[in-house]
Amino acid sequence: MIADILTPQELKKADPVFGQLSFNDHEQIVFCNDKDTGLKAIIGIHNTVLGPALGGTRMWNYATEWDALNDVLRLSRGMSFKSAITGLNLGGGKAVIIGDAKTQKTPELMKRFGEFVHSLSGRYITAEDVGMETADMDLVREVTPYVTGISESKGGAGNPSPITAYGVFMGMKAAAKHVFESDHLEGRTVLVQGIGHVGEVLVDHITKEGGKVIISDINEARLETVSKKYGAEIYRGDDLYSLPVDIYAPCALGATINNDTIDKLQAKVIAGAANNQLADENIHGARLQEKGILYAPDFLINAGGIINVYAELEKYGKEEIIRKTENIYDTTLEIIEKAHTNSITTHQAALKIALERIEARKNENK
Repeated sequence: MIADILTPQELKKADPVFGQLSFNDHEQIVFCNDKDTGLKAIIGIHNTVLGPALGGTRMWNYATEWDALNDVLRLSRGMSFKSAITGLNLGGGKAVIIGDAKTQKTPELMKRFGEFVHSLSGRYITAEDVGMETADMDLVREVTPYVTGISESKGGAGNPSPITAYGVFMGMKAAAKHVFESDHLEGRTVLVQGIGHVGEVLVDHITKEGGKVIISDINEARLETVSKKYGAEIYRGDDLYSLPVDIYAPCALGATINNDTIDKLQAKVIAGAANNQLADENIHGARLQEKGILYAPDFLINAGGIINVYAELEKYGKEEIIRKTENIYDTTLEIIEKAHTNSITTHQAALKIALERIEARKNENK
């Protein structure tokens, strides 16, 4: 029996899925293990009311398997709301692979992961996320059709990062319009934290509009490259969140708005690409509102990527991808107005719209 092999402390944690704080009535959690390739992965399917669960695969060297589980639960939940609020007929899912993408990712590992995806018979469709490249999705495609974001040369929509960045830019401009009475970013100072595939493109958009960009990243080489390319200032201090900027754009991992950082923030707008930026969406969403900081909900403004890969399923072209992504601007303004009218946070307003769409479809199917 499990009680015979676990200590009291371990036994307290012996309920690894249903007992997690991030568990939100997820439909299915799949633990994937393959000794030969070293694959250790978790697939989270949160909700499939609107359609198959679509969401990227993240490869990260998590400190513990508990951290990986918590991440996939939070990310898959967010994907449900992202698709719902964007009007896509998709559910929410996500996958994480535990390991260092630079040293442990192999073609064999990716194909084995693809076989696990295939075993779900289309309930989950994967795509690119942190630690993944378009070439990795091409490998997965060799063993399953349930993958998007493959190379354009192979009939896919390609790397979703530029479209994700464009959607964040649209949401940022909408938030700026509400706070600064102009959506033009010329003269505005923007802190971009994380300059990976999405962050760099966002820096490009802001710079072209005349904004001043400050960049931060754990990769020193990337900082130097992006700084020289766009004329961005590199932040090298130790109190990032206290910077007197107009807009803070978190584009790395989530939960950067937390108990340690929230009271330091000087920005008037938070609009970035990272998922789950609020460590606690209720506590920290309300605290931002109290501080007079406008938060552009992450699962709304970073939806450009899923719009891009959804094009592969619905067979629409670049023009429609751009049109749907630009609509993030109007939806962001709608969310801000709804939050103001109902005296709720912008996160709550966005979540309400997403949940209403899911509930309406559920009632239709009864």
